[in-house]
Parts: sequence; C-alpha cells; structure tokens
Amino acid sequence: MSKLKTLSIVAIAAVALSSCGGGNKAAHSEEAGESALSGSISIDGSSTVYPVTEAVSEEFREVAPEVKVTVGVSGTGGGFKKFSRGEIDISDASRSIKQKEITMCEENHIKYVELAVAYDGLAVIVNPGNDWVDHFTVEELKKLWEPAAQGTIMKWSQIREGWPDEEVHLFGPGTASGTYDYFAEAICGKKVGTRGDYTASEDDNVLVQGISRDKFGLGFFGLAYFEENADKLKLVGVDNGSGVVKPSLETVGNGTYAPLSRPIFIYVSDKGAAKPQVKEFVSFYLEQAALLSAEVGYIPLPKEETAKQVSAFENFCGN
Repeated sequence: MSKLKTLSIVAIAAVALSSCGGGNKAAHSEEAGESALSGSISIDGSSTVYPVTEAVSEEFREVAPEVKVTVGVSGTGGGFKKFSRGEIDISDASRSIKQKEITMCEENHIKYVELAVAYDGLAVIVNPGNDWVDHFTVEELKKLWEPAAQGTIMKWSQIREGWPDEEVHLFGPGTASGTYDYFAEAICGKKVGTRGDYTASEDDNVLVQGISRDKFGLGFFGLAYFEENADKLKLVGVDNGSGVVKPSLETVGNGTYAPLSRPIFIYVSDKGAAKPQVKEFVSFYLEQAALLSAEVGYIPLPKEETAKQVSAFENFCGN
C-alpha cells in the first residue's frame, strides 16, 4: 500500500466522522493520526461485481486491519433479498434494483443509494474446439435463447445453415443473477426471460468448466471471467447490425459493443452508511474503483462519472 493511499484513507476517515455515523466513537477513533476503525462490513450479491469488491476489500484491509469485511456471492437477486431485510450493509448488483425489491426495502424502512462502480461487457463463449462459429447476430442469439426455443431449437444447424447437425449445450447464470436479467432483456426483450432448458449456475466458474469441457457448449457471463479463463474458452463477436464486435476494454468503454455492455453497481443502505467503517469503505471504494476495476478486467468509469458517484454518496450521507 502506497503512502498516498494511506494518507487518503486518513482523509476519508475525517469525512466519515463528520457525516454518516460520526457520533459512533466505539467504531472509530484516531490515534497518532492513523485510522483506527473497527467493526464489520457485510456485503453480498452479484458474482460479476464480486471481483471488484473483493479487490477493494483486500486493499482496504491493509489500511483498516481491524475492520472485518465479508463479501458473499449469492447473485444480484439473492443480495437484494438480504439487503432489503437489513441483513447486509452493501449489495453488489450487476443490474439496477427492481420494483419488487424497492417495495421490499420500503416495507422494511431501508433507504439506499445506487452507485455505479465500473462497466462490464457480457461475453458470449464457446468451446475452443468449436471451429464453425465466427460470430453471432443478435437475431441468432434471440432465436437460440428466447423461451419459444425451448424443446424446439436444439441443434447448431437450426441456428445457421452449414453449422453441424449436433445438439447445442447451453450454459448460463441462474435466474437470480443480474447477468441473466441483463442478457435476457437485451437479447429476448423486456419481461420475456429465456428458455429454461440450460445448465444454470450462480457460480461463473461452473459455467467456465462446463463450456471448456464440451465441444458443443455455448454460454454467456461477464467479460472479466472470460479474461481469467481465456486459455480454456473461445470469445465470440456479436453483430447488432453494424458489424461484428468483440467485447474488450475499448469496445465496452466506447459503447460499440452493443447491446451487451452495462454498468455494474453497489447499493449502500442508510443504516450501513451510518457506520463509520462502512462510510469510509464506500468512499475508499469510489476512490480506488477505476484502478482496481481495470486490474480485474473491468472498464473504469470516466472521471466525470466517478465524480458524480462520489457526490451522490456524499449527498446521501448528508440527508
């Protein structure tokens, strides 16, 4: 940890004392000008956002070693369930909160702020032994994944003429995943969902293993997980009518990889933000997100967008 980071965390600590939860002396004190935070921070939710949050947590532990940070992975939907019941301080989310989740928060008197932390692209993946797929059109992905395809579109030859007369074996996140929600809406349409006859898992590593071991496998998940396993998988470009584009830091960042690019978020509750250790952690998260998100394969927010998130959190804490 650099001296600059150490100094910045002390500066953030001062802000924490003066706003959210500033009166909690048991959780925060200053000795010899150094952060002496204690207590715990509970985080759960998206497997897509997990690598960023875990990277931030590891850095934060270096400057606030007395704070216990736990990061779970129960999917975006699972995280919001815990968040809306007040069981966690922060919810990782690869989509925006749904109306039914908003209602649950309101019923339990939980206020929150949505903070974008990075951009991600959804990667369409096949097995490296697949030598017939060079790209998919959005229409072909819809034909394959829409609910009407279940039990009907079963072979590669049904997707494009000339492809093998072999079964397609599909892999993807479960329905509690924000990645699933985003893909389903982007490809199949709002409130449509997808076919259900595919191998589903909230654990992206399970999907990686399934596709890497099956020549006729096909699936989707966050770009960062492909980057981690690029030696086992084949990335496929998508044509939305403007030409074939593969997801990358550049194409996701400039919006040309459409419609499968999206922001990823953390949600912070008012009760969480009232704890000095949580307030300081979130401030540190926003400060370090650009650097650490890039290190784990995501696309950093532009500086002006990051500034908006910092302002939103400060305003939330001031209310």
